[in-house]
Amino acid sequence: MRILQISDTHNRHQLLTDLPAADVLVHCGDFTDMGTEQDVLDFLNWFIQLSYPYKLFVTGNHDLCLWDAENIEDLPGNVVLLQDRSCYIGGIKFFGLGYNHQENLIPTDIDILITHEPPMMILDKSGGTHWGNLPLRNRIKEVKPQYHLFGHAHEAYGIVQQGETIFSNGSVLDDQYQLCHVPRLIEL
Repeated sequence: MRILQISDTHNRHQLLTDLPAADVLVHCGDFTDMGTEQDVLDFLNWFIQLSYPYKLFVTGNHDLCLWDAENIEDLPGNVVLLQDRSCYIGGIKFFGLGYNHQENLIPTDIDILITHEPPMMILDKSGGTHWGNLPLRNRIKEVKPQYHLFGHAHEAYGIVQQGETIFSNGSVLDDQYQLCHVPRLIEL
């Protein structure tokens, strides 16, 4: 399975052209800048039109109008808001945690965790500040997913393995909101 990870597009998703082929496209949040309904609709129209078999996304701190959403009506079946829920694709269990939601909602039997926030001290430093979440890091140590995909800390773009988990910060913008990182292609 090929997974294409993007995060933190902040209304600049149209700049992402010639995206590589993958089975699953994952957006780790902050697809809007101000979190308005119009920004969300613009993103969703773009996201839906992309030719990936499956498209998953979670909310970020900028996606205000969707923070408490459990579902979005009329999305195609292959486009899923993973807001505190899971889905299976090709036998792989994905779970998405909504922004600022409780880490204890993360089940113990997942393969891939998708959040917006990074875990504390793992690919979380941007603008001289660590933006990571300590309870999230502690929960990941318990759950031990194969992958944890996230964004939020723009300047901490990268991938690293610690223990049994591979951590991937897929932020495509820098702190000046300039497109500078390529979407990450992950092969399972």
